[in-house]
Amino acid sequence: MGIVITVTSGKGGVGKSTTTANLAVGLANLGKKVVAIDFDIGLRNLDMILGLENRIVYDVVDVMEGRCNLAQALINDKKSKTLYFLPASQTKDKDILNKDKVKALIENLKESFDIVMIDSPAGIESGFEHSIFLADRALIVSTPDVSSVRDADRVIGIIDAKSEKATNGQEVEKHIIINRIKPEMVDAGNMLSVDDVLSILALPLIGIVPDDEDIITSTNTGSPIVNKDKSLSAEAYRNIARRILGEEVEFLDIRAKKGILATLKGIFK
Repeated sequence: MGIVITVTSGKGGVGKSTTTANLAVGLANLGKKVVAIDFDIGLRNLDMILGLENRIVYDVVDVMEGRCNLAQALINDKKSKTLYFLPASQTKDKDILNKDKVKALIENLKESFDIVMIDSPAGIESGFEHSIFLADRALIVSTPDVSSVRDADRVIGIIDAKSEKATNGQEVEKHIIINRIKPEMVDAGNMLSVDDVLSILALPLIGIVPDDEDIITSTNTGSPIVNKDKSLSAEAYRNIARRILGEEVEFLDIRAKKGILATLKGIFK
């Protein structure tokens, strides 16, 4: 039986879908059978980041409403053979999702995949609640700015209150991914540091991804950067994927691209 990992954030524009795509590919590259689901109904973009937009015939709403079966809607990535993708509807409203149908779909996918990775919509509307309801783990993506961290903190509270695990007296395992950090801005006092973010959110860190213009190029070309050999951000995503699988991986020093040979203190536990 597979596990459900929801990638979420408190606001849009923090790189949540890019994170979902790169981690899904990274986990598939590590031998896991992964399905990535886009739950951002009406505003899908995970398909473009994965380079699969031209192969969409059916979507997640078609499956739940019985217009096709699951096998017809799933798209197998040709580069990462154990990665599959289930797109969001581009024409429906996010309120169309039904909790019972979502649960049936997710439980079905858990029987066939090691990891069901859900790309949550931004905000805290019904689509968000559906995406976190069945989560076994949640990866909260935040950029190191006050508004993003504040919104992430609110999302953490909702996960703790409205997930199925919470209603059963359990807790969703949660970790923080700090995205688009710029060391020079941190040093100048113009951006929150890693310690600042973690002290506010009070959750363990699972990854730091540096600001990287190459990610924009990879997103626009549908080639997830995690597959790139010489890239600090690609290595960051690969390391997060390994940590998800339980490996102890030392954190990269994001200053390495400036030639400083050091590592962040501490090992992921």
